[in-house]
Amino acid sequence: MDRIAITGGARLNGSIPISGAKNSAIKLMAASLLTDEPLRLTNMPRLADTRFLGKLLMRLGVSVTESDGPDGQQTILHAPEITSGFAPYDLVRQMRASFNVLGPLVARSGQAKVSLPGGCTIGARPVDLHLQALEALGAKIDLHEGYVYAQAPRGLKGAEITFPFVSVGATEHAMLAAVLADGVTVIHNAACEPELVDLQECLNAMGAKVEGAGTPTVTITGVPRLKGATHAVIPDRIEMGTYAVAAAMAGGEVRLTNARPGLIDALLEKLKEAGAGVEETADGCIIRRNGSRLNAVDIETAPFPGFATDLQAQFMALMTTANGESRIRETIFENRFMHAPELMRLGADISVSGGEARVRGVEQLEGAEVMATDLRASVSLVIAGLVARGETTVSRIYHLDRGFERLEEKLGACGAQVRRIVGDGEPEL
Repeated sequence: MDRIAITGGARLNGSIPISGAKNSAIKLMAASLLTDEPLRLTNMPRLADTRFLGKLLMRLGVSVTESDGPDGQQTILHAPEITSGFAPYDLVRQMRASFNVLGPLVARSGQAKVSLPGGCTIGARPVDLHLQALEALGAKIDLHEGYVYAQAPRGLKGAEITFPFVSVGATEHAMLAAVLADGVTVIHNAACEPELVDLQECLNAMGAKVEGAGTPTVTITGVPRLKGATHAVIPDRIEMGTYAVAAAMAGGEVRLTNARPGLIDALLEKLKEAGAGVEETADGCIIRRNGSRLNAVDIETAPFPGFATDLQAQFMALMTTANGESRIRETIFENRFMHAPELMRLGADISVSGGEARVRGVEQLEGAEVMATDLRASVSLVIAGLVARGETTVSRIYHLDRGFERLEEKLGACGAQVRRIVGDGEPEL
C-alpha cells in the first residue's frame, strides 16, 4: 500500500494550478445517463473517484473516453442506450456519490436496481432524502437485501419537494431526476453550493430548463429529452483552499491559478485574520507568509457560503502551530475529528469534546508515522508534515488519491520535499 513521506521545513514558492472540482465532476458524469448523445466534460480531474464512477457508468452502457483535448483534460461520455439498470454493491460501495446514478436511470429508462452505498467513516449520511425526492416524483421505491429497486414505467412527474434539512447530494439527485419529469418540479430548502450551479449550467447546456441553483429554491421544468453538450467543470474550491492553507502553514509565496477565490471567501478571511497575506489575481490568488507565527482563530463549519466542512481538517492542521488557542466547531458531519489523534502523534495539543475541538498551538511539530482516516484528514496530515521536524510518513493514502490530483508534483514544484513510497517500500520512480 502506497505511503507519502514529507520532510518538513521547506518554504513554498511557486505556482499551483487548481484542477476541476471532484464533487462537481462526478455528478456531471452521472448526467451522461440522461441523453443518447455525447457529453464532453473539460477541465476534468483525473482521480480515483472519477475512475470508480467511470467503471460503473461503463457497466450501465456508457462509453467513457479520457484524453487531452484543446481545453486540457477532457472526458467524453456517450450512452446511446442504457444496457443495464443494475449498479452492484462492489462498485457503489467504493464511492457514495455513485448512488446518484439511480435518479438518471429511472428518469431515462423507467427502472433501476442500485446498491445502497453502505457506511461512512465521517457519519451516517443516509440516503433517505434521495429516496423521498424520487418518491415525490412518482417513483415506486422498494428496499431488499441492501438494494434499492426503483420503478416509474410511465415516467416521472413534476412535484414539490421540501427537504427537512439542507443536503447537497439529495438536491443534486433530485435535479438529475427531475429534468426529464413531466411537468414542473420545485425543490425547497435546496443546498446552495457552487457545484449545484455548475450542474445547472451543464444540464441547461444539454437542453434542460433549470433555474435557481445556488439559492434555496430550485425550479425545474421537465423536457422530453436532453441532447449532448460541452461543459467545463468548475475549479475545485476544496483543492484551492487546501493549497492556500498549505502555503500559510509552510510560509513563502504561492500563486494559485485556474481558481475562483470567491468560492472560498470564508476560508480566506480566516487566513487573513490569522496573519497570512491574501491577494486576489485575475485567475486566482496569492497566499503569502513571511515566517512570523500565525495567530489562533476560531472557525465553525457551515453550508456554503460558510466555512466548508471539507476544509476543517486542513485548518486544524494550520492551527496546531499558531499562537494561542483555536476553537473549531463542526456542525455538518458527526465523527469528523478523526484526524485529531493523528495530528497529536506529530505533537499537536488538541482536545475534542462532541462537535468542538480546542487546538492549543505548539512551537514545533515532530515528524512521525501517521495514518489517513478519510479524504480530507489525509491531506491535513500532509500539511502538518510540511512544518514538522524530520520526516512524516502518511499511510492509507488511497483516501488522498480520491480527491487530490498530482499532489506530490504540485507541492514539489513549489519546493516541498514530498515523495510517494510505493507499496513495496521503495520510492516510486
